[in-house]
Amino acid sequence: MTDMNSLRDWRFSIDEQQIAWAIFDREGESQNSLGRRPLEELGAIIERVEAGARDRSIVGLAILSGKEKGFIVGADVREFEQFTNEADVRTALRPVLDMLDRIEKMPVPVVCGIHGFCLGGGLELALACHYRIATRDDSTRVGFPEVRLGIFPGFNGTARSIRQAGALGAMPMMLSGSMVRASAARAMGLIDELVASPANLSWAARKAITQKRRSKPMGGWRNLARLWPARNLVVSKMRAETAKKVREDHYPAPFRLIDLFELHGGNLDAMKAAETQAFAPLMVSETSRNLRRVFKLMEMLKAQAPKDINFKPQRVHVIGAGVMGADIAGWCVAQGMEVTLQDLSADAIAKGIAAQGKLFSRRFRTKALKDAAKARLIADPNGDGIPRADVVIEAIVEKVEVKQNLFKSLEGKMKLGAVMATNTSSIMIEDIAAGLSDPGRLIGIHFFNPVAQMPLVEVIRGKQSREDEVRKGCAFVTAIDKFPLIVKSNPGFLVNRVLAPYMMNAMLRLEKGEAAELLDEAARTFGMPMGPIELADTVGLDICAHVGRILGFSADGSRLERLVAANKLGKKTGEGFYVWKDGKPVKTEKPYDKRDLERIGRELVEPLIRECEKCLAEGIVESADLVDAGVIFGTGFAPFRGGPLHYRTSAGGQAAPAQQAAE
Repeated sequence: MTDMNSLRDWRFSIDEQQIAWAIFDREGESQNSLGRRPLEELGAIIERVEAGARDRSIVGLAILSGKEKGFIVGADVREFEQFTNEADVRTALRPVLDMLDRIEKMPVPVVCGIHGFCLGGGLELALACHYRIATRDDSTRVGFPEVRLGIFPGFNGTARSIRQAGALGAMPMMLSGSMVRASAARAMGLIDELVASPANLSWAARKAITQKRRSKPMGGWRNLARLWPARNLVVSKMRAETAKKVREDHYPAPFRLIDLFELHGGNLDAMKAAETQAFAPLMVSETSRNLRRVFKLMEMLKAQAPKDINFKPQRVHVIGAGVMGADIAGWCVAQGMEVTLQDLSADAIAKGIAAQGKLFSRRFRTKALKDAAKARLIADPNGDGIPRADVVIEAIVEKVEVKQNLFKSLEGKMKLGAVMATNTSSIMIEDIAAGLSDPGRLIGIHFFNPVAQMPLVEVIRGKQSREDEVRKGCAFVTAIDKFPLIVKSNPGFLVNRVLAPYMMNAMLRLEKGEAAELLDEAARTFGMPMGPIELADTVGLDICAHVGRILGFSADGSRLERLVAANKLGKKTGEGFYVWKDGKPVKTEKPYDKRDLERIGRELVEPLIRECEKCLAEGIVESADLVDAGVIFGTGFAPFRGGPLHYRTSAGGQAAPAQQAAE
């Protein structure tokens, strides 16, 4: 039997009441994840507790986290790459599944105490325990994010979550990859008890063990969905709802999960046995490999924020209360900051503040929290908040002279050490900084629309920008829960620069007679979240034309210019390339040949990929991986393809024929 004192990732002890304590504190890591060594050590702990249960020296086991801010974030994604075939996956899963079954069959109570994230494999471990206690803290969330990695739960979490929460509770959570708060998880049946804080977990776990508490499986009417023919109706509904969000050939995992439930949902033991057979091919699929790559790219973006900087922004001043400025202000408030919003028009400020009500309603559950958020968003027509702000962001009209004059007026008002930033989408940072007594202070912090939904923010380094200001900009972006991407100042920066040829090429094809619906459907067939014509209408045709001119794409006499001249600017005016009703474009649906859609889709993205290659060659960002990260998180470029440059180097990413790409 393993020496419990030799464990590196767990701390094991038995107290005077004969309760065993297993504290997960993975060595050298800020968060707990279930890699090979932690799982092997947990197996040794289970073996020790089983022996103690037999000789009656142990009356129960409590599993807790030794990390301050989390329980278990899931399996260790870094170790997934070692699996090259389905047999490897099945071999690796077998001892883990056996261990979780042993936990479930333990003759003494096994209680799990949760604070912070309990995700993926962490939730699967918790579900194998007999009783689950969690803190009410807002940071405590449970969920199965596996579909975002091209898989579904593989530690028998499919069957155990359905057993505890019923199919109508568990299946949507697994299919969406969403996380739920502890209170919602308790209502679903995934959590059995809530406590006020982490300090209460040990006492509550001790009490649960001494009272031999055990969770009860979901019963009653909520269990009817597992029975035929109700299961057939539920499955049909799930397939239809999932198909509205993703395509099966792009993201097969949720559809394979539905198949698994359809075939075995009436017998959870059979579902556990079949889970591995359905899981293994997904784990070694190209889709999963590419989605795991996207996860790593996300971590790479997070790492752009410096760890060794003493800059903790709390107050933000935004100048410009238009859609972008107001939404930037609202997002910062939603992340807990105090924001002053300035504009020449008091009506614009009032309108911008009122527009944040929807965001606050989504982000905050109680009236008190919503009222507190509203109180942190302050109308400031005179700019009184400038001297106190840690970050000042300009989001006014895209005219270089106007921006230059604004920053000259700000320079003497801002406090020492505050970040001075422009949200310009196209103007060179060094041009805006011209005339400042300290031009090195100015950087770009470029948000994308809609601010609340787009995770990427470009931090623009002008030729004159000081490195410490860029680093502070990255720290601010991370503090508001966005991904910073450091980009060299150039027309269009990265995201707009690569989008422009993609959209302009599509508009050129439109000019030559191809239908907007065909082009948009081809782009979605490739994997883009929205077609280029619909995207142009959504962004605004006036903005497209403006950016196109800056980047050298002539639109003289084009349909784009004619629409702009007629003030038909797309979604915001109700008409552009499409007529818009109830926030959606009116389209004529036609059947298209799939091979034609696939060919046209590849042709449409070719200009974007070529521009990405140019950006890499020019050093706009530091690496090919960062180009891919920026384009995925800034444009939504088909995540399952792993990024435009990665796609180019993969088997399916050869350049389109020259004559096609130039059309």
